[in-house]
Amino acid sequence: MTNAVVIVAAGKGVRASAAGNRPKQYLTVGGKPVLQRTLEAFLAHDGIDFVLPVIDSSHQDDFEELRAQIGTHPKLLSPAYGGASRQASVLAGLRGLQDLKADNVLIHDAARPFVSNEIITRTLQSLQSESACLVAIPVSDTLKAEQNGHVARTIDRKELWRAQTPQGFHYGIILNAHEKAASEGRDDFTDDAALAEWQGHNVALVTGSERNIKLTRTEDFDLAERLTWASGAAYETRTGTGYDVHAFAPGDAVILCGVHIPHEAKLAGHSDADVGLHALTDALLGVIGSGDIGSHFPPGDPQWKDADSSVFLRHAASLATEAGGRIVNADVTLICERPKIGPHREAMRERIAKIMDVDPSRIGIKATTTEGLGFTGRREGIAAMASVAVEFERKV
Repeated sequence: MTNAVVIVAAGKGVRASAAGNRPKQYLTVGGKPVLQRTLEAFLAHDGIDFVLPVIDSSHQDDFEELRAQIGTHPKLLSPAYGGASRQASVLAGLRGLQDLKADNVLIHDAARPFVSNEIITRTLQSLQSESACLVAIPVSDTLKAEQNGHVARTIDRKELWRAQTPQGFHYGIILNAHEKAASEGRDDFTDDAALAEWQGHNVALVTGSERNIKLTRTEDFDLAERLTWASGAAYETRTGTGYDVHAFAPGDAVILCGVHIPHEAKLAGHSDADVGLHALTDALLGVIGSGDIGSHFPPGDPQWKDADSSVFLRHAASLATEAGGRIVNADVTLICERPKIGPHREAMRERIAKIMDVDPSRIGIKATTTEGLGFTGRREGIAAMASVAVEFERKV
Protein backbone atom coordinates (compact mmCIF):
# COMPACT_ATOMS: atom_id res chain seq x y z
CA MET A 1 0.00 0.00 0.00
CA THR A 2 1.26 3.46 -0.89
CA ASN A 3 0.50 6.16 1.65
CA ALA A 4 0.82 9.83 0.81
CA VAL A 5 0.27 12.98 2.89
CA VAL A 6 -0.99 16.38 1.80
CA ILE A 7 0.14 19.14 4.19
CA VAL A 8 -2.13 22.17 3.79
CA ALA A 9 0.14 25.20 4.25
CA ALA A 10 -1.26 27.84 1.89
CA GLY A 11 -3.01 29.99 4.49
CA LYS A 12 -2.13 33.59 5.26
CA GLY A 13 -2.35 33.15 9.04
CA VAL A 14 -4.24 36.42 9.51
CA ARG A 15 -5.86 35.30 12.79
CA ALA A 16 -2.51 34.68 14.47
CA SER A 17 -1.65 38.15 15.66
CA ALA A 18 1.75 36.82 16.72
CA ALA A 19 2.51 36.30 13.04
CA GLY A 20 2.58 39.96 12.09
CA ASN A 21 3.14 40.05 8.35
CA ARG A 22 4.61 36.55 8.21
CA PRO A 23 2.37 33.50 7.69
CA LYS A 24 1.99 31.57 10.93
CA GLN A 25 3.27 28.31 9.41
CA TYR A 26 6.69 29.93 8.93
CA LEU A 27 6.94 31.33 12.46
CA THR A 28 9.34 29.48 14.72
CA VAL A 29 8.29 27.42 17.71
CA GLY A 30 11.17 26.22 19.85
CA GLY A 31 13.61 27.63 17.29
CA LYS A 32 12.11 25.77 14.32
CA PRO A 33 9.40 26.85 11.81
CA VAL A 34 5.95 25.38 12.44
CA LEU A 35 5.72 23.93 8.93
CA GLN A 36 9.14 22.30 9.25
CA ARG A 37 8.04 20.54 12.44
CA THR A 38 4.88 19.32 10.74
CA LEU A 39 6.69 18.04 7.66
CA GLU A 40 9.34 16.28 9.72
CA ALA A 41 6.69 14.47 11.79
CA PHE A 42 5.38 12.73 8.65
CA LEU A 43 8.74 12.33 6.94
CA ALA A 44 9.98 10.41 9.97
CA HIS A 45 7.10 7.90 9.94
CA ASP A 46 7.97 4.52 8.40
CA GLY A 47 4.46 4.08 6.99
CA ILE A 48 4.49 7.28 4.92
CA ASP A 49 5.83 7.11 1.35
CA PHE A 50 5.31 10.68 0.08
CA VAL A 51 4.72 14.09 1.66
CA LEU A 52 3.33 16.89 -0.52
CA PRO A 53 3.14 20.40 0.94
CA VAL A 54 0.62 22.83 -0.53
CA ILE A 55 1.85 26.42 -0.22
CA ASP A 56 0.87 29.86 -1.42
CA SER A 57 2.89 30.92 -4.45
CA SER A 58 3.89 34.13 -2.66
CA HIS A 59 5.55 32.06 0.10
CA GLN A 60 8.07 30.36 -2.19
CA ASP A 61 11.11 32.04 -0.65
CA ASP A 62 9.98 31.15 2.89
CA PHE A 63 9.43 27.55 1.85
CA GLU A 64 12.79 27.22 0.10
CA GLU A 65 14.55 28.51 3.20
CA LEU A 66 12.68 25.94 5.28
CA ARG A 67 13.35 23.10 2.84
CA ALA A 68 17.06 23.87 3.00
CA GLN A 69 16.90 23.27 6.76
CA ILE A 70 15.27 19.87 6.22
CA GLY A 71 17.76 18.89 3.54
CA THR A 72 17.31 16.40 0.73
CA HIS A 73 14.65 13.84 1.61
CA PRO A 74 13.30 11.24 -0.82
CA LYS A 75 9.78 11.44 0.60
CA LEU A 76 9.44 15.21 0.32
CA LEU A 77 7.84 16.25 -2.97
CA SER A 78 7.99 19.66 -4.64
CA PRO A 79 5.13 21.81 -3.38
CA ALA A 80 1.78 22.29 -5.05
CA TYR A 81 0.30 25.79 -5.04
CA GLY A 82 -2.92 26.46 -3.18
CA GLY A 83 -6.08 28.27 -4.17
CA ALA A 84 -8.37 30.88 -2.68
CA SER A 85 -9.85 28.50 -0.09
CA ARG A 86 -8.73 25.52 1.93
CA GLN A 87 -10.83 23.25 -0.27
CA ALA A 88 -9.12 24.56 -3.38
CA SER A 89 -5.71 24.04 -1.78
CA VAL A 90 -6.48 20.46 -0.80
CA LEU A 91 -7.75 19.72 -4.31
CA ALA A 92 -4.50 21.11 -5.74
CA GLY A 93 -2.57 18.79 -3.46
CA LEU A 94 -4.68 15.75 -4.35
CA ARG A 95 -4.23 16.43 -8.05
CA GLY A 96 -0.49 16.72 -7.45
CA LEU A 97 -0.48 13.08 -6.28
CA GLN A 98 -2.23 11.60 -9.31
CA ASP A 99 0.90 10.29 -11.03
CA LEU A 100 2.03 8.50 -7.86
CA LYS A 101 -0.99 6.18 -7.81
CA ALA A 102 -1.32 6.46 -4.03
CA ASP A 103 -3.69 4.03 -2.32
CA ASN A 104 -4.29 6.19 0.75
CA VAL A 105 -3.87 9.85 1.51
CA LEU A 106 -3.73 11.70 4.80
CA ILE A 107 -4.68 15.38 4.79
CA HIS A 108 -3.16 17.42 7.59
CA ASP A 109 -3.09 21.09 8.60
CA ALA A 110 0.40 22.60 8.65
CA ALA A 111 -0.57 24.49 11.81
CA ARG A 112 -0.72 21.22 13.82
CA PRO A 113 3.02 20.60 14.37
CA PHE A 114 2.61 18.29 17.38
CA VAL A 115 0.95 15.37 15.61
CA SER A 116 2.50 12.26 17.10
CA ASN A 117 3.91 9.15 15.49
CA GLU A 118 1.20 7.18 17.30
CA ILE A 119 -1.64 9.25 15.84
CA ILE A 120 -0.25 8.79 12.33
CA THR A 121 0.01 5.05 12.93
CA ARG A 122 -3.57 4.81 14.20
CA THR A 123 -4.82 6.71 11.16
CA LEU A 124 -3.03 4.40 8.74
CA GLN A 125 -4.29 1.34 10.62
CA SER A 126 -7.87 2.60 10.37
CA LEU A 127 -7.55 2.83 6.58
CA GLN A 128 -6.81 -0.90 6.42
CA SER A 129 -10.50 -1.57 7.14
CA GLU A 130 -12.18 1.81 6.54
CA SER A 131 -12.36 4.02 3.45
CA ALA A 132 -12.35 7.27 5.44
CA CYS A 133 -11.38 8.32 8.96
CA LEU A 134 -10.56 11.37 10.99
CA VAL A 135 -8.58 12.02 14.13
CA ALA A 136 -10.78 13.47 16.86
CA ILE A 137 -11.14 13.73 20.63
CA PRO A 138 -14.36 13.50 22.65
CA VAL A 139 -15.76 16.76 23.99
CA SER A 140 -15.12 16.97 27.74
CA ASP A 141 -16.47 20.46 28.47
CA THR A 142 -20.11 21.12 29.19
CA LEU A 143 -21.62 22.84 26.15
CA LYS A 144 -24.13 25.68 26.25
CA ALA A 145 -26.24 27.20 23.49
CA GLU A 146 -26.49 31.00 23.62
CA GLN A 147 -29.33 33.36 22.89
CA ASN A 148 -29.15 37.12 23.44
CA GLY A 149 -26.16 36.80 25.73
CA HIS A 150 -27.75 34.17 27.95
CA VAL A 151 -27.70 30.39 28.12
CA ALA A 152 -30.56 29.02 26.06
CA ARG A 153 -29.96 25.35 26.81
CA THR A 154 -27.35 22.77 27.74
CA ILE A 155 -26.24 20.50 24.88
CA ASP A 156 -25.75 16.80 25.43
CA ARG A 157 -22.05 16.15 24.79
CA LYS A 158 -22.14 12.33 24.92
CA GLU A 159 -21.95 11.92 21.13
CA LEU A 160 -19.81 14.96 20.36
CA TRP A 161 -16.17 14.86 19.21
CA ARG A 162 -13.75 17.64 18.24
CA ALA A 163 -12.27 17.02 14.81
CA GLN A 164 -8.51 17.27 14.29
CA THR A 165 -6.17 16.27 11.50
CA PRO A 166 -4.83 14.15 9.93
CA GLN A 167 -7.94 12.91 8.17
CA GLY A 168 -7.35 9.78 6.12
CA PHE A 169 -9.02 8.42 2.98
CA HIS A 170 -8.69 5.97 0.19
CA TYR A 171 -7.21 8.30 -2.41
CA GLY A 172 -9.84 7.90 -5.14
CA ILE A 173 -12.72 8.54 -2.76
CA ILE A 174 -11.54 11.90 -1.47
CA LEU A 175 -10.26 13.06 -4.86
CA ASN A 176 -13.65 12.36 -6.43
CA ALA A 177 -15.46 14.11 -3.58
CA HIS A 178 -13.30 17.24 -3.96
CA GLU A 179 -13.67 17.23 -7.76
CA LYS A 180 -17.45 16.96 -7.48
CA ALA A 181 -17.64 19.77 -4.93
CA ALA A 182 -15.51 21.98 -7.19
CA SER A 183 -17.71 21.23 -10.24
CA GLU A 184 -20.83 22.17 -8.28
CA GLY A 185 -19.33 25.33 -6.83
CA ARG A 186 -19.47 24.00 -3.27
CA ASP A 187 -16.79 25.54 -1.05
CA ASP A 188 -18.62 25.49 2.28
CA PHE A 189 -17.23 22.28 3.75
CA THR A 190 -15.28 22.87 6.95
CA ASP A 191 -13.09 19.77 6.67
CA ASP A 192 -12.32 16.92 4.29
CA ALA A 193 -14.31 14.36 6.25
CA ALA A 194 -17.42 16.46 5.60
CA LEU A 195 -16.92 15.97 1.85
CA ALA A 196 -16.66 12.22 2.32
CA GLU A 197 -19.85 12.27 4.41
CA TRP A 198 -21.55 14.34 1.70
CA GLN A 199 -20.73 11.60 -0.80
CA GLY A 200 -22.23 8.93 1.44
CA HIS A 201 -19.08 7.41 2.90
CA ASN A 202 -18.85 6.32 6.51
CA VAL A 203 -16.07 8.11 8.37
CA ALA A 204 -14.42 6.25 11.24
CA LEU A 205 -13.15 7.99 14.36
CA VAL A 206 -9.48 7.74 15.35
CA THR A 207 -8.51 8.84 18.85
CA GLY A 208 -6.46 12.02 18.78
CA SER A 209 -4.71 14.00 21.51
CA GLU A 210 -5.11 17.29 23.34
CA ARG A 211 -1.45 17.91 22.46
CA ASN A 212 -2.31 17.88 18.74
CA ILE A 213 -3.30 21.54 18.89
CA LYS A 214 -3.88 23.86 15.95
CA LEU A 215 -1.90 27.10 16.15
CA THR A 216 -4.33 29.90 15.40
CA ARG A 217 -4.10 32.66 18.01
CA THR A 218 -1.23 34.28 19.88
CA GLU A 219 -1.94 32.24 23.01
CA ASP A 220 -1.66 29.05 20.94
CA PHE A 221 1.92 29.98 20.07
CA ASP A 222 2.67 30.65 23.74
CA LEU A 223 1.36 27.19 24.60
CA ALA A 224 3.33 25.68 21.70
CA GLU A 225 6.56 27.11 23.08
CA ARG A 226 5.85 25.50 26.44
CA LEU A 227 5.03 22.17 24.81
CA THR A 228 8.16 22.27 22.68
CA TRP A 229 10.57 22.93 25.52
CA ALA A 230 8.75 20.92 28.19
CA SER A 231 10.92 17.82 27.81
CA GLY A 232 14.56 18.52 28.61
CA ALA A 233 15.53 15.01 27.47
CA ALA A 234 15.33 16.02 23.81
CA TYR A 235 17.39 19.18 24.19
CA GLU A 236 20.87 20.28 25.09
CA THR A 237 22.23 23.54 26.46
CA ARG A 238 25.28 25.17 24.92
CA THR A 239 27.18 28.01 26.56
CA GLY A 240 29.43 30.75 25.25
CA THR A 241 31.64 33.38 26.85
CA GLY A 242 32.85 36.79 25.75
CA TYR A 243 35.35 39.37 26.95
CA ASP A 244 36.00 42.92 25.79
CA VAL A 245 37.95 46.02 26.82
CA HIS A 246 37.69 49.67 25.79
CA ALA A 247 39.85 52.56 26.94
CA PHE A 248 38.53 55.90 28.09
CA ALA A 249 38.80 58.96 25.85
CA PRO A 250 37.76 62.60 26.32
CA GLY A 251 33.98 62.86 26.48
CA ASP A 252 30.99 63.26 28.77
CA ALA A 253 29.13 59.92 28.69
CA VAL A 254 29.56 56.18 28.18
CA ILE A 255 27.24 53.63 26.58
CA LEU A 256 27.08 50.46 28.68
CA CYS A 257 24.72 47.56 27.91
CA GLY A 258 22.71 49.85 25.69
CA VAL A 259 22.24 52.58 28.31
CA HIS A 260 23.58 56.16 28.05
CA ILE A 261 25.32 57.09 31.31
CA PRO A 262 26.74 60.59 31.97
CA HIS A 263 30.42 60.36 32.89
CA GLU A 264 33.66 62.33 32.89
CA ALA A 265 34.89 60.44 29.80
CA LYS A 266 33.63 58.25 26.98
CA LEU A 267 34.81 54.88 25.75
CA ALA A 268 37.01 54.88 22.66
CA GLY A 269 36.10 52.61 19.76
CA HIS A 270 35.07 52.44 16.13
CA SER A 271 31.42 51.88 17.07
CA ASP A 272 29.77 53.29 20.20
CA ALA A 273 32.30 51.16 22.19
CA ASP A 274 29.63 49.48 24.31
CA VAL A 275 31.92 47.02 26.04
CA GLY A 276 29.03 45.10 27.65
CA LEU A 277 27.15 44.44 24.42
CA HIS A 278 30.39 43.57 22.63
CA ALA A 279 31.24 40.90 25.18
CA LEU A 280 27.71 39.52 25.03
CA THR A 281 27.76 39.47 21.22
CA ASP A 282 30.96 37.41 21.29
CA ALA A 283 29.40 35.02 23.81
CA LEU A 284 26.42 34.39 21.52
CA LEU A 285 28.63 33.93 18.47
CA GLY A 286 30.68 31.46 20.47
CA VAL A 287 27.61 29.32 21.17
CA ILE A 288 27.11 28.67 17.47
CA GLY A 289 30.80 28.63 16.52
CA SER A 290 30.47 31.67 14.30
CA GLY A 291 33.71 33.54 14.91
CA ASP A 292 33.83 36.80 16.83
CA ILE A 293 32.35 40.26 16.56
CA GLY A 294 35.23 41.50 14.42
CA SER A 295 34.64 38.86 11.75
CA HIS A 296 31.03 39.96 11.37
CA PHE A 297 31.55 43.71 11.84
CA PRO A 298 35.16 44.57 10.86
CA PRO A 299 36.40 47.60 12.85
CA GLY A 300 37.92 49.08 9.72
CA ASP A 301 34.61 49.11 7.84
CA PRO A 302 33.30 52.70 7.70
CA GLN A 303 29.65 51.59 7.83
CA TRP A 304 30.13 50.64 11.50
CA LYS A 305 31.63 54.01 12.48
CA ASP A 306 29.79 55.15 15.66
CA ALA A 307 27.28 52.31 15.17
CA ASP A 308 24.81 51.40 17.91
CA SER A 309 26.12 48.11 19.31
CA SER A 310 22.57 46.80 19.64
CA VAL A 311 22.89 46.05 15.91
CA PHE A 312 25.72 43.61 16.68
CA LEU A 313 23.90 41.87 19.52
CA ARG A 314 20.63 41.62 17.60
CA HIS A 315 22.49 40.04 14.68
CA ALA A 316 24.13 37.45 16.92
CA ALA A 317 20.80 36.65 18.62
CA SER A 318 19.09 36.16 15.27
CA LEU A 319 21.87 33.82 14.12
CA ALA A 320 21.39 31.72 17.25
CA THR A 321 17.64 31.59 16.69
CA GLU A 322 18.01 30.70 13.02
CA ALA A 323 20.33 27.86 14.07
CA GLY A 324 17.43 26.43 16.08
CA GLY A 325 18.36 27.84 19.48
CA ARG A 326 16.37 29.37 22.30
CA ILE A 327 18.22 31.84 24.51
CA VAL A 328 17.93 30.65 28.11
CA ASN A 329 19.80 33.40 29.94
CA ALA A 330 22.65 35.89 29.65
CA ASP A 331 24.95 37.33 32.30
CA VAL A 332 27.26 40.35 32.02
CA THR A 333 29.90 41.49 34.50
CA LEU A 334 31.23 45.04 34.10
CA ILE A 335 34.68 45.69 35.59
CA CYS A 336 35.33 49.34 36.43
CA GLU A 337 35.81 51.85 39.26
CA ARG A 338 33.44 54.37 37.70
CA PRO A 339 30.70 54.97 36.69
CA LYS A 340 28.52 53.29 39.28
CA ILE A 341 26.49 50.54 37.64
CA GLY A 342 23.86 49.91 40.33
CA PRO A 343 21.58 52.85 39.49
CA HIS A 344 21.42 51.72 35.85
CA ARG A 345 21.20 47.96 36.34
CA GLU A 346 17.46 47.55 35.64
CA ALA A 347 17.59 49.78 32.57
CA MET A 348 20.45 47.64 31.23
CA ARG A 349 18.51 44.43 31.84
CA GLU A 350 15.45 45.81 30.09
CA ARG A 351 17.51 47.03 27.12
CA ILE A 352 19.36 43.75 26.61
CA ALA A 353 16.15 41.75 27.02
CA LYS A 354 14.48 43.80 24.31
CA ILE A 355 17.41 43.39 21.91
CA MET A 356 17.59 39.63 22.47
CA ASP A 357 13.80 39.19 22.59
CA VAL A 358 13.72 37.48 25.98
CA ASP A 359 12.18 38.26 29.35
CA PRO A 360 14.29 40.61 31.55
CA SER A 361 14.30 37.92 34.25
CA ARG A 362 16.71 35.99 32.01
CA ILE A 363 19.30 38.81 32.03
CA GLY A 364 21.88 39.34 34.76
CA ILE A 365 24.00 42.48 35.19
CA LYS A 366 26.78 42.62 37.75
CA ALA A 367 29.62 45.02 38.44
CA THR A 368 32.92 44.76 40.29
CA THR A 369 36.14 46.68 40.76
CA THR A 370 39.75 45.51 40.80
CA GLU A 371 40.48 47.23 44.10
CA GLY A 372 42.55 49.88 42.38
CA LEU A 373 44.73 47.37 40.54
CA GLY A 374 45.44 47.31 36.81
CA PHE A 375 44.14 49.53 34.04
CA THR A 376 40.57 49.45 35.35
CA GLY A 377 41.82 50.32 38.83
CA ARG A 378 43.68 53.27 37.36
CA ARG A 379 40.42 54.29 35.63
CA GLU A 380 41.94 53.97 32.18
CA GLY A 381 39.05 51.97 30.78
CA ILE A 382 36.32 49.38 31.32
CA ALA A 383 36.33 45.62 30.81
CA ALA A 384 33.36 43.28 30.50
CA MET A 385 32.83 39.54 30.74
CA ALA A 386 29.70 37.83 29.47
CA SER A 387 28.24 34.37 29.35
CA VAL A 388 25.12 33.07 27.65
CA ALA A 389 23.22 29.77 27.58
CA VAL A 390 21.23 28.68 24.53
CA GLU A 391 19.07 25.57 24.29
CA PHE A 392 19.02 23.47 21.12
CA GLU A 393 17.16 20.40 20.01
CA ARG A 394 19.59 17.52 20.38
CA LYS A 395 20.71 15.95 17.10
CA VAL A 396 20.79 12.17 17.38
